[in-house]
Amino acid sequence: MNQRPQHRQASAPAARPATSTPPDVARLANELTEVMSALLAVVEQETEFVRAGKIREGMRLEAQKSDLSRRYMLAVEHLKSMQKMLAQTDPELLATLRRHHETFRAMLQVNLTVLATAHAVSEGIVRGVNAEVQRRNIPNTYTANGQRAAPGPRNITPIAVSRTL
Repeated sequence: MNQRPQHRQASAPAARPATSTPPDVARLANELTEVMSALLAVVEQETEFVRAGKIREGMRLEAQKSDLSRRYMLAVEHLKSMQKMLAQTDPELLATLRRHHETFRAMLQVNLTVLATAHAVSEGIVRGVNAEVQRRNIPNTYTANGQRAAPGPRNITPIAVSRTL
């Protein structure tokens, strides 16, 4: 029976929400700014690789980008819980965070546009290759009326595309 209260004492600090002081909020805001800056640098690098057609190099940044994204989400969630305190203690820091976040969102939008364009271009290339393969595989036959015969399912050959580079 004595072990149970000791166990509660050991787990109580972890279960209890930590009270935040202004230095804690400032530290968290700085951490969020650092994570956003690091993630932005990775996203900009990925954007440049994709624009240059260096998809493999861009894919190598995936693990780093995922880790920074996870850290970003955790910091944002933590900061949301302290937003009221931050607004009361340091409204200028909150305004700075919001401006930095707007810049961050704009750069992410550029990255998403570049990735969507690369995806659309590659999809167009694959569709073009498929159309050419199908055109070559379909026999040129005509019906009794002189109309071109529609190809049967046996004549349509699917292509296989490897998604790994």
